[in-house]
Amino acid sequence: MEETARRAIWLRDDDFMAHNVPGHPERPERIRALEAEVSAAGWFGASRVQAQEIERSLLLPVHPEEYIAFLEELCGDGGGAIDADTYAVPGTYGAALRAAGGAVQLVDALLGGEADVGVSALRPPGHHAEAARAMGFCFFANAAVAARRATVAHGLSRVMIVDWDVHHGNGTNDIFHADDDVLFVSIHESPLYPGTGPADDVGSAGGEGFTVNLPVPGGSGDATYRSLVEHVAGALIRTWEPELVLISAGFDAHRDDPLATCRVSEGGFAGMAASLRRAADGVGAPLGVVLEGGYDLGALSRSMAAVMPVLMDGSTPSAEAAQVDVHPLARDAVARLQPWWSSLS
Repeated sequence: MEETARRAIWLRDDDFMAHNVPGHPERPERIRALEAEVSAAGWFGASRVQAQEIERSLLLPVHPEEYIAFLEELCGDGGGAIDADTYAVPGTYGAALRAAGGAVQLVDALLGGEADVGVSALRPPGHHAEAARAMGFCFFANAAVAARRATVAHGLSRVMIVDWDVHHGNGTNDIFHADDDVLFVSIHESPLYPGTGPADDVGSAGGEGFTVNLPVPGGSGDATYRSLVEHVAGALIRTWEPELVLISAGFDAHRDDPLATCRVSEGGFAGMAASLRRAADGVGAPLGVVLEGGYDLGALSRSMAAVMPVLMDGSTPSAEAAQVDVHPLARDAVARLQPWWSSLS
């Protein structure tokens, strides 16, 4: 007898237009296109939940009070440029609070037994935001804040973040650089903005080995990305047995995206999701998705629509669904990680 689809939630924001910088690639139309595609498929059975603004206290494990106050004051005064790519308007602060809040609500639902899987489909994105600096379209480090919610409020000691956005998640990288309770894996085009994430950056102090950077050259496509997810990220899940897996899901590695040169297809993203779902199910870890980048509207919406059935199906993906040849970059990464993860093969 076929299993039923899992309980799922889709965190959204009714006021996603509030953060709107005319002409900027990180624009409200991203969410409009995404929701149009997913709603046409009946939201894949997910329950829609309005994201709430995060309580200030829940940001403090990641962002200092002075930085939070700076953003609040900047937006209260009408906004302004933070850097060449990152611009705040009056509605930015509230939108950023809801984006972080949705990621936290997602974690609370997954760990509280209210949902088996979920997506926080909010903007602005977060993985470039450093502890005390907005950059790269990002203001609060949404996935990092959510991971810290899992460790502080829910008592988890092993949380894994897999970032497949085409740009390196420098903010997440640095926030957990010296920690061993959050394992961060980033697959990203290099060289590309922000110029961080070399393969030899493996963390520091007690967190050595818990930062895993997997840079790929421009033009990399499904074979490269899927192998790194299956044979490195998936293998780390099976080895470390995290209690929660979060995907920092940017869809800008898609071949149609205007801000990078990678060549991943909708099927490639579905294959990556299958590998992570299969590995997470194998260790009993709930799986959540936090939206990051993706700037071609069609590529973004179609890719999420390809990922959703993989997440929602009542059955764990088969070994065949996750099957992919070992890419040389994956083989090199496993060898590089041996000092910290000797059981990887």
